[in-house]
Amino acid sequence: MVAITDQRSQPQIINQVQAVIPTTSEIVYPSSDGEPLAETQQHVLAILMTLALLRLYLQDQQAVVFADQFLYYIEGNPRARVAPDVMVVFDIEKRLYANYKIWEGKQTPAIIFEVTSAGTKEVDWNFKKTLYEQLGVTEYWLFDPYGEWVAEKLQGFRLNEDDIYKPISDNCSQVLQLRLQAEEYLIGFYRLDNGEKLLTPEELYIAAQEANQRAEAANQRLEAASKRALQEKARADRLAEKLRQLGIDLDDEI
Repeated sequence: MVAITDQRSQPQIINQVQAVIPTTSEIVYPSSDGEPLAETQQHVLAILMTLALLRLYLQDQQAVVFADQFLYYIEGNPRARVAPDVMVVFDIEKRLYANYKIWEGKQTPAIIFEVTSAGTKEVDWNFKKTLYEQLGVTEYWLFDPYGEWVAEKLQGFRLNEDDIYKPISDNCSQVLQLRLQAEEYLIGFYRLDNGEKLLTPEELYIAAQEANQRAEAANQRLEAASKRALQEKARADRLAEKLRQLGIDLDDEI
């Protein structure tokens, strides 16, 4: 998880950061700060798996899934940035982005995931939760792979009618139309319309292997049946030949 430039957790974060907009003529918005992607390999895997599953799930929708990329939220101030572990922005051009600037895309992320830990608790719970609420991010999800501080490892929040985050009790994302479930060190995603699980690459590979094995078994059964049919035909032909040798022609009898 990329380090955050401004980690204050006081209210009205956006206004505070806006007060320090630089006055340089050319403003650069970096796409990297050189920090590692996440704390542990499991955190990396949780981020990348969520990215992969949501990219595949949303491939036919006008949506872009970002992972560990800078989100700039105040034009003219490159310090006003965070790097959500995973976020989805709807109704923007589908292409590759070095970073995302809200004023250019003109769309706020609809949903953000943070893969959290005891070391990032204060930032994820205070600064980021407050910031995302103020930006109008509809849903904010915290996933704690090791269960260090989040109850049942997974907790979601959704903006209510007063634009305040309230806990999501059923673990269902209205934004994605998916039910989320902590499964060991990953987030499991299930479609609300039919209950089907979004399969991970490993699960897709296993399913493909099993399908190939079933197809091979079916081919073997078909080949065996075909072989038996040929054997029965040969046997019938031999019997018919013996009868003809005895002066009995089955065709004549019929």
